[in-house]
Amino acid sequence: MTKRQALGKGLGALIEGAAKKENEVVGFINEIPIDDIKANPYQPRTEFDKEALMELAQSIKELGVIQPITVIRDKDEEGKYILISGERRFRASKLAGLTKIPAYIKPPAEDKEMLEMALVENIQREDLDAISVAIGYNRLLDEYNLTQEELSKRVGKKRATIANYLRLLNLPAEIQIAVKNKLITMGHARTLLSISEAEKQLEVFKMIIDEGLSVREVERLAKELAEGDKTVIAEKPQIAKKTKKDKEEFFKDLQDSLSKFLGYDVKIKQNKNGKGKLEISFGNEEDLIKLMELFDMLKAE
Repeated sequence: MTKRQALGKGLGALIEGAAKKENEVVGFINEIPIDDIKANPYQPRTEFDKEALMELAQSIKELGVIQPITVIRDKDEEGKYILISGERRFRASKLAGLTKIPAYIKPPAEDKEMLEMALVENIQREDLDAISVAIGYNRLLDEYNLTQEELSKRVGKKRATIANYLRLLNLPAEIQIAVKNKLITMGHARTLLSISEAEKQLEVFKMIIDEGLSVREVERLAKELAEGDKTVIAEKPQIAKKTKKDKEEFFKDLQDSLSKFLGYDVKIKQNKNGKGKLEISFGNEEDLIKLMELFDMLKAE
């Protein structure tokens, strides 16, 4: 499997105006040497399941670190860091042979309030993907010791909405990346969460990508799996015979999502053999330049 870059720069761009030290930025995601990080001496958890760590290490080898760890600078040793959260990811990354790891460097206490305000403001951006929102919420809960109720008041969202975003972080890394890259919708992802086994989640996820399943079709599959029909995935009932109305609904949803994301009208056309083309309408040369800049930014991420 080709390794895809994880969330790094995308979430790092959430916060503006942080203090820099050489090539690192406090409050942003930084790639720091893994050997410069010390374990937290106050970590209450000392035992980690070896098999689960090896599985996570394999995932990291293939997909990278999805959710960055959090560190602070070691005041007693220049150039070193102390791990605050993410010890499983830290240990698995070492097992995977990584030399660097994406990490948040916590700011000094006097900068925390400003950083929290920036996080809250940027999480509310309409164009931010669901996984980055979820990680932002998780970061606020983790670093500022907020309850979900307190967080709901600060960001102006219902507690249930926040809980739904946070649950996305329980999905396998491959699915989280697909949500971030908007290959599947949050509706698809939430439905996959209703499937208890990660292996089955990944099987249905691949069907979403390969077959272009609608959220409604995924809900049906999840329900049948919950009822104990273990043959449902192998047989792919009714999927190959997807109706014209289902396809039109799927492409309309996809067109609307792409149009909203890009800010320009998008049309998807497909022939009966499955081949097709993607059309993006723009008004003038300036619009075209903006589109190219957007694609360059996405490529950079």
